[in-house]
Amino acid sequence: MKPRVFVVDDHDLFRAGVRSEIADHVELVGEASTVADAVKGIRETKPDLVLLDVHMPDGGGRAVIEKLKTLPELRFLALSVSDDPSDVVAVIRAGARGYVTKTVSSDELVDAIGRVVAGDAVFSPNLAGFVLDAFAQIPVEQVSEELDQLTAREREVLQHIARGYTYREIGETLFISIKTVETHVSSVLRKLQLTNRAELTRWAAERKLL
Repeated sequence: MKPRVFVVDDHDLFRAGVRSEIADHVELVGEASTVADAVKGIRETKPDLVLLDVHMPDGGGRAVIEKLKTLPELRFLALSVSDDPSDVVAVIRAGARGYVTKTVSSDELVDAIGRVVAGDAVFSPNLAGFVLDAFAQIPVEQVSEELDQLTAREREVLQHIARGYTYREIGETLFISIKTVETHVSSVLRKLQLTNRAELTRWAAERKLL
């Protein structure tokens, strides 16, 4: 089954180019040029992945992600002309699962979309280094203390959530019910003082627990 993709970019010509490059490999369910239209369209179409620009006049990719935190199953892949470290780290911290520059080839973009939908984190080669450096600043001792609060099963659930598994998939993998998965997720959120699945995924990514 082809991944369902929604494209967000304020340049009509660029969106048209993206459509022509990936249309044979994905199901394009919608597009938008503003944050407001993107949020509305994404809520209506419920895509598997949002391909979004980082900079737009009304807030850009980060604003779109922030407004859609109530949709934890949604995955975001940033596609931007910018390779500025601050842009990359900001959108990844917001919740994007990958960041590629607009110099990416068609095949590379299609591959990146598939990998992010499958739960991987994807970066253009020239970006990966400083992303890892940015997330390496959290002391190991702090991570250990935080994880010590969790039971072994809660750690397993945490890692599967961070990798993008659905509750049903986690239940099938760990041979537990969906309700038990929900209970573990609630416990992890409470212990780590987080409020939703998107925050949990960022928390794990920042600590390189994926």
